[in-house]
Amino acid sequence: MPEKHLYEYAIIRFVPCIEREEFINVGIILFSKRQKYIRVAYHIDEEKIAFFAPNTDIESLCCHLRIFERICSGEKEGGVIASFDIPERFRWLTAMRSTSIQTSRPHPGFSIDLDKTFEYLFRELVL
Repeated sequence: MPEKHLYEYAIIRFVPCIEREEFINVGIILFSKRQKYIRVAYHIDEEKIAFFAPNTDIESLCCHLRIFERICSGEKEGGVIASFDIPERFRWLTAMRSTSIQTSRPHPGFSIDLDKTFEYLFRELVL
């Protein structure tokens, strides 16, 4: 029987008007400490964003989301945070903040295949 891996995931949200607490799911981060796994992906639905937040600077939004990628992958361009170990990077990325890019609280689960779980969650919660 294949081994199940404990993981945590958080949804990345674009919050165009922080005061109203409305958001659009734009990405996901999945992390497993034992497997030393962290992965992020995002998708910008420009039509949806234009409808809910017509004055959004899409280029700036993409730039901020690329930083999530750089931190997750441990790239030097991700700054000091990218040099942290995987659990610290995940905790830093999912810390509560009051900015236009936020994450949900982390949710736990078990998976036999973390990549397949990631793809499933991304399709269901973001696309």
